[in-house]
Amino acid sequence: MGDAPTATATELSLVVADTTMLCEDIRQIVLAPTDGGTLPSFTPGSHVAVTWRPGHRNSYSLTGPAIEPGHYSISVRLDRAGHGGSQWIHTLSAGERATVSRPRSAFAPVPDARHHLLVAGGIGVTPVLSHVRAAVQWGRSFEVIYSFRAGFGAHRDDLAELCGDRLTTVETPEEFWAHLTPALGRQPIGTHLYTCGPVPMIDAVAGAATGQGWPIQRVHSEPFSSGVAAGGKPFTVRLGRTGTTVPVDADESLLEALLDNGFDVPNLCRQGVCGECRLPVRGGRIDHRDLYLTDEEKAAGDAMMPCVSRAAGAEVELEL
Repeated sequence: MGDAPTATATELSLVVADTTMLCEDIRQIVLAPTDGGTLPSFTPGSHVAVTWRPGHRNSYSLTGPAIEPGHYSISVRLDRAGHGGSQWIHTLSAGERATVSRPRSAFAPVPDARHHLLVAGGIGVTPVLSHVRAAVQWGRSFEVIYSFRAGFGAHRDDLAELCGDRLTTVETPEEFWAHLTPALGRQPIGTHLYTCGPVPMIDAVAGAATGQGWPIQRVHSEPFSSGVAAGGKPFTVRLGRTGTTVPVDADESLLEALLDNGFDVPNLCRQGVCGECRLPVRGGRIDHRDLYLTDEEKAAGDAMMPCVSRAAGAEVELEL
């Protein structure tokens, strides 16, 4: 797929120090500074955006040490139906360069929580691992429930070493709920719940927690997928400041169409989660598919997340 693009002043140009297949389709990439120094520290739960083609970035959670680290580690699941980001990363080998953003977090632990209940599903284990590293380092009270399909427990050994008897691993939905339901009921007041995994899992865990009386302010989540496809019916986007129109095909996102036509739209997660690509809307109905805007903001119809959301009709007009 070609060489990695060069870095800009706001990005980091790193070298691939090592790669490891953790299990089928999940590959760990260790990225190090070219001068052998340290990298910017980050908050547990942070991710970096990896540029795999000019104007195209995918975000991945950092799994390694957070304070003045000598490297960044990411674990990437191969998406065979994706547009190429994970596929490009799975071709990287030691010595190649990669351009990444500085770390950013929307899933940080609450430092003064009395206890941390961490729930991970599949590749959603990656930010949970960084939470655990910090909890161990700072002596915080925590426990982990990690659900995965048999043979796909990436970082299971890392968690086992860090957690000891504070780790529960399950491989079926029945096992998962058999452990989670009583765990939700026995937590001390002041516990915070963190879930990372597929959207249906996150919704189910949040529903179970609030059903047992958990305050919503103590229920946190980060989906590793938006749970919706960016594709749909083709439509046209009109740029209000110039009148320029850009067609959006059925199998591409609005964000991709704008980037491919030379419009520089800030973006990071590409999953409708982080809010980085938020664009103001002048007119047209919106098919909101993001997990960032509130219900009130979606009802107002004056903003959208182009990475996943689309026009609900033939055209949408943006303040661009």
